[in-house]
Amino acid sequence: MAGRKRPVLSETVGGGNPLIFLPEMGNETTSPSGDLGLRNPSRTRTPLQGGTSEPGGNPHTWSETVDRAQKEKVVEELGQIFESSGVVVVAHYEGMTVAQMQDLRALMREVGGSVRVAKNKLAKIALEGKPAAKMGDLLTGMTVMAYSEDPVAAAKVAEAYAKKNEKFSILGGAMGDAVLDQAGVKAVASMPSREELIAQIVSCIGSPASSIAGAIGAPASNIASILSTIEEKAAA
Repeated sequence: MAGRKRPVLSETVGGGNPLIFLPEMGNETTSPSGDLGLRNPSRTRTPLQGGTSEPGGNPHTWSETVDRAQKEKVVEELGQIFESSGVVVVAHYEGMTVAQMQDLRALMREVGGSVRVAKNKLAKIALEGKPAAKMGDLLTGMTVMAYSEDPVAAAKVAEAYAKKNEKFSILGGAMGDAVLDQAGVKAVASMPSREELIAQIVSCIGSPASSIAGAIGAPASNIASILSTIEEKAAA
């Protein structure tokens, strides 16, 4: 019917204001009302003229195929996030406005991190078989994930943001293979970042800064061996 708007999927936040996200983080579109838009991949295609439908003759089958393919893509992307991130923080965000979420995203980008909102069911599927699979127990209700390659950066930003916005409530997360509770995320946030650690090492050791920076560029699991080397040098 002319003039009738197509419905979109949405997540309602707080006082009834819709806060809507795309499956892929960072590709938001804005509606005239200022809300973030979401394409609906599962909507049924209307039959073409002449009684045929696209493609393959059954619009329902076509729609289900597209929906399944998109879900598989999201699961794959989430799996890559869980495998490659130095730290992942899970938090509730109910009641946050679009502007507040954009502010959080901007703060994360400044430290090389990102924010992702995805269906809990898909995130749990992506966690299956992963060392930090128990993090899936945190994925209940309206959850958002903040993550960074730096093993500390996302936790620092999330912890600082939670202090100024009570609607952003940290539940826990994961650092490598270790699943973190709220206290664990706070402990990680108190650790020096990669840049801070480099600066500390440079100030204590006479080694060239470039070689130290290269060592710190290794995954979080290597930090212990780096610190062990520092202790050995100090004792020599």
